[in-house]
Amino acid sequence: MYDVIVIGGGPSGLMAAVAAAEEGAKVLLLEKGNKLGRKLAISGGGRCNVTNRMPIEDLVKHIPGNGRFLYSAFSEFNNEDIIAFFEELGIPLKEEDRGRMFPVNDKAQSVVNALIDKLRALKVMIKINTPVKTIHYQDGKVKSVELETGEVILTNAVVVAVGGKSVPQTGSTGDGYAWAEKAGHTITELYPTEVPITSDELFIKEKRLQGLSLRDIELSVLNEKGKTIVRHRWDMIFTHFGISGPAALRCSQFVVKELKKSKKNKVTMAIDLFPDKNMDVVHQELTNRLQSEPKKAIKNVLKGYMPERYLLFLLYEVGIPYDVTFTHLAKEKIRQLAEKIKHFTFTVNGTLPLEQAFVTGGGVSIKEIDPKTMESKLMNGLYFCGEILDIHGYTGGYNITVAFVTGYVAGQSSSEKSKK
Repeated sequence: MYDVIVIGGGPSGLMAAVAAAEEGAKVLLLEKGNKLGRKLAISGGGRCNVTNRMPIEDLVKHIPGNGRFLYSAFSEFNNEDIIAFFEELGIPLKEEDRGRMFPVNDKAQSVVNALIDKLRALKVMIKINTPVKTIHYQDGKVKSVELETGEVILTNAVVVAVGGKSVPQTGSTGDGYAWAEKAGHTITELYPTEVPITSDELFIKEKRLQGLSLRDIELSVLNEKGKTIVRHRWDMIFTHFGISGPAALRCSQFVVKELKKSKKNKVTMAIDLFPDKNMDVVHQELTNRLQSEPKKAIKNVLKGYMPERYLLFLLYEVGIPYDVTFTHLAKEKIRQLAEKIKHFTFTVNGTLPLEQAFVTGGGVSIKEIDPKTMESKLMNGLYFCGEILDIHGYTGGYNITVAFVTGYVAGQSSSEKSKK
């Protein structure tokens, strides 16, 4: 018999087990894989972006999938508490661009190890290679957890922290949805978020820009009428199948939703190479450069103005020969080039599948979860945390913040509940 059983050894599960044990509960942590913290160990490119240091209001804006649900949880445990928690465990953190927090040693594994050491110090029983078959409920409350081996373990509270369906190689294969439905929960439609975007444009198929990175651009998703649905300023990269990089990942969920809403198989996106300059400024800068060297080939004059491959690509798109000089260039062509620099549009047709997404959109409906405790409103003693919930953020430390915060609150609440 355990006070609390935590299922799943990812970021939210590890944090839930720590929080429950700190409250004095007898805790069992079950992980179906052969090691704990696999997703944590590969996060942030193996450096582990543990949270983001920005005001709560801004943090919520970066969690477009039901971020407002987290206000109560943030009042219990927030991003500053995450930073203090890890520093206490001997993992000093450093702040990088856009508020992202990383361990000073740049080693994600040190974060995982610190959490495991803490669990051991708190005498949490850890079982790896232990898949769960189901959770049993009786009289409106949690009764036990049944393992695939047939073993049944009695408990007062279960914290489900098994992740969504993205990055399945880390063990997130959607096991928890069936246990939630068994308790009467609604699973909102699952879809990929933070995922590379696909396109069948000819220039993509011909790989004309493959591998080209554009820095600090603005990428937008447009609706059928050409109005901007969302825009994100960050870096992006052209790939052999479409686009990727932080700006593309952040736009991806809006592409998915617009494809569904419009019932068409294409969505238009736009790239603004110089978000800080308006169209007239770009036009003037191009004109000035070309006028200053009127006898030189246009591609050589504009070489330093923007990435060369992108320049040649846009010249081709506008129909300007690479070797034409300012003297022989029709002036409206300069205006057309400026327009392409500020607003190059192309169509996309979807994203890579959910299994290749960084984050799962959709999940256990938050309408059925108590925001103060992460407990099910439908089943006593059942708690959910992390990616299984219908909550998702952008990359940049936001999803991991959701995992740690909901995990902490679920762990602490389940411990208090189990002792009543």
